[in-house]
Amino acid sequence: MIVLALVLATLLPLDEARYQQVLNSHRGKVVLVNFWATWCGPCREEMPFLASLQEKFRKQGLVLLTVSADEPEQEAQARAFLKKSGILLPAYLKQAKDDDRFITAVDGKWSGALPASFLYDRQGQKVVSFIGETEPQKIEAAVRKLSSER
Repeated sequence: MIVLALVLATLLPLDEARYQQVLNSHRGKVVLVNFWATWCGPCREEMPFLASLQEKFRKQGLVLLTVSADEPEQEAQARAFLKKSGILLPAYLKQAKDDDRFITAVDGKWSGALPASFLYDRQGQKVVSFIGETEPQKIEAAVRKLSSER
């Protein structure tokens, strides 16, 4: 019980090696990975939508993984924001030794701009990237399509 409380009280550190491990652990599910930060206005605006999307498609196998790009000293703020937004845990805090290497490992075409979301199919293959402000309907349509495929 103490371990569970510890996990829920922190954002889990995530570097490029761990990122791939986390994705692999969700094979068989549709995975939407969202990179965000508390200082990013569009990120904060889209989070309630992502929480509702998570709830809407969870039974069809959707897993939402959120990765905060905040600095480690801002973790408490990030955690509080996720809780307020209704985001389910686990959630992650980007802690890459080399930001460029991490960004390239996620998507070679991504500059690191936020918000950014990456949608993976049940086999763990990246299907689509949403970089910058994206219309919620586009994200939902892509999730709906993958969630209905078995």
